[in-house]
Amino acid sequence: MNKVVVFPTKSFSLSISEIAPDKSISHRSVMFAMLSKGVSEIENFLRAEDTLNSLEIVKNLGAKVEDDGKIIKISSSGIQEPFEILDCGNSGTGMRLFCGLLSSANGHFVLTGDKYLRRRPMKRVSAPLMSIGAKLDGRQNGDLAPLSIRGASLKAFDYESKIASAQVKSAMILAALRADGVCTYREPELSRDHTERMLKGMGADIKVDGLTTTIAPLTNLLEPLKIRVPADPSSAFFFAVATAIIPNASVILEGVTLNPTRIEAFKALERMGANISYELKNDKYEPVGNIHVKYAPLHGIVIENNISWLIDELPALSIAMACASGESIVKNAKELRVKESDRISTVVEGLRACGIAVDEQEDGYKIIGGELQKAEVESDGDHRIAMSFIIAGLKCGMEVSDLDCINTSFPNFFELLKKITQVELN
Repeated sequence: MNKVVVFPTKSFSLSISEIAPDKSISHRSVMFAMLSKGVSEIENFLRAEDTLNSLEIVKNLGAKVEDDGKIIKISSSGIQEPFEILDCGNSGTGMRLFCGLLSSANGHFVLTGDKYLRRRPMKRVSAPLMSIGAKLDGRQNGDLAPLSIRGASLKAFDYESKIASAQVKSAMILAALRADGVCTYREPELSRDHTERMLKGMGADIKVDGLTTTIAPLTNLLEPLKIRVPADPSSAFFFAVATAIIPNASVILEGVTLNPTRIEAFKALERMGANISYELKNDKYEPVGNIHVKYAPLHGIVIENNISWLIDELPALSIAMACASGESIVKNAKELRVKESDRISTVVEGLRACGIAVDEQEDGYKIIGGELQKAEVESDGDHRIAMSFIIAGLKCGMEVSDLDCINTSFPNFFELLKKITQVELN
C-alpha cells in the first residue's frame, strides 16, 4: 500500500468501539508475562506488526504461547537463550524495554529492527544499563542497532535521568528487578507510568513518590497478568482531532485508557476549545472508560509542559493547531527529533506543503492557524505522520504516501476512516 487519496468530509456522528488496543500496554503485557508464575491471560492484544514482533520474541525466549484469536495465554519457566536474532520491527518501545529485560538474563541476545529502527538512538538506554554492569554493545558504541546483549549481574543504582522517557524508565525498572539491591530512579518530569502500574498490580515492590521510583529486586516470581488491553488513546486521538476540525461533528471513543499520563493530548485539545468529557468504566491495572468529543471552534495554545505525556500525539495535535485561530507554539519537544522520523521536520514540511505558516525551532515549532490546502505528503515511514496528514485530508483532501508503517500500530485505521469519508488506496 503506497498511497492514499483522502476526500473532504462533512459533519459526522458516531461511536467507535474498534479503536486499536493500546500498543504500549500490549508490548508490556507479553514481556511482563515472562516474569510471572502460572499462566498470564491477555485479552484484546493489539495484533499489529510491532506488538506481534514482541510476542514472537517472547516465544523465541522460551515462553509457551497459546492463542485462540481472542485471548493469548503465556507461561514461562524463565528466559532462555534464543536460537534466532530477535526482530523488533519498527518498535523503539520493544527494543528499549527488551534491553532492560534481557540485561540480567542468562545468555546471549541480539536485537535488531527495520531500517528506520536501526537508525534511532539507543544509547539513552544502553548507557545507563552499562553503567550498572550490563554487557551491551552495538553500532556506534552501543547507540545503534543491531544490539548485542550478554546477560550479567547488575548493581543496585541511584539513577537520575536527564530526560523524561517512559522507555528509559521502564528499561531501568526491568533491570532493577534483577539487581543486587534496592534501586532508585529519578526523572525531571513524570513520564508515562504503565510499567509501574502493571508490575505493582502483579506484586512487584515498586514505590512512586513524585518523580522518584524505588524498586526492590524480586524475591519470587510475580503473579500472572489477567488483563484486557484497553483502547489506545494515541490511536483514538486521530479521531478526536478529526471531530475537532469538522463543524458539527461528534464521536464517542469507547474503552480507552484514561490514565492521566496518556490523555494529556485530549486535555490540550480541550484547552484549544474542543468539547471533551470522560466517562470512567473500570479501574484495575489502568483506569478505562469512554471519551466524548464534540466540535467547537479552536484557538491557538502553547504546549511546553508534560511533553512526555503527549509526545506521540503532537503530530496529530499540529493538525488541530493548523485549523485553529491564532498562533500555537510547541516547546521543549526536542524528543520529537528521535522518533520514527524527525517529527519536527516532517510536521513542518507537511504543514508548509498544505499552505500553513510554520516556524521551525530546535525543540518544536510555531504554527499560524489558517486554511489547510490539499497537498501531497510523504510519511518518511512514520505511522503518526501518515495518519495525521490523512486526518488533515478530511478538511481539504490529501494525498499521503508510504503507508505500510500504519500497520505497525493501527491496522484497522482505514476501516474506521471509511465510516467518515471516501478514500482511495493504491
